[in-house]
Amino acid sequence: MSARLIAVSVGRPREVVWDGEKVLTSIFKAPVAGRARVGTFNIEGDEQSDLEVHGGEEKAVYAYPSEHYAFWREQLPGAALPWGVFGENLTTKGLLEDRVQIGDRYRIGSAEFQVTEPRMPCYKLALRFGRQDMVKRFMKSGRTGFYLAVLKEGEIGAGDAIEDAGRGRQPISVAAVVAAKSRQKPGFA
Repeated sequence: MSARLIAVSVGRPREVVWDGEKVLTSIFKAPVAGRARVGTFNIEGDEQSDLEVHGGEEKAVYAYPSEHYAFWREQLPGAALPWGVFGENLTTKGLLEDRVQIGDRYRIGSAEFQVTEPRMPCYKLALRFGRQDMVKRFMKSGRTGFYLAVLKEGEIGAGDAIEDAGRGRQPISVAAVVAAKSRQKPGFA
């Protein structure tokens, strides 16, 4: 099966109230129409709110497999789950955490990316879903997605093929890193 890009989503910082405090977050993403320009630090129209934990060169873009949406529809009945709801910039098909390795490179459109690390969610995922248990559920599921560094700037769009541009030097999957950090077996719960 060939991998492809399902959606490109972006969002700007917004202030919301969570647990009685004002919080600045960019987790609210929405798909863009047409092509999007990818720069070294993000996708045009996207901006990270907390650069200490999200963004920068190593976490410029967040990818999340579309295959996981079916699981979340079962787990969160009645919840609206449009593409980008997990805060991802790229909703993908054909790139799952147990097969994607740290250091893998992918070409999408005219841009090139490298997998740097799994997403380790913060409380803003709970904020996005309005559920205090969401971070724990997300980690337990093993369905974390992964961050990408931008190796070559370019343009991307929904429907683009995701082409393998080279494997990482160390054969460790995103799922194995998540399992090590959360002390569970690799794979999906």
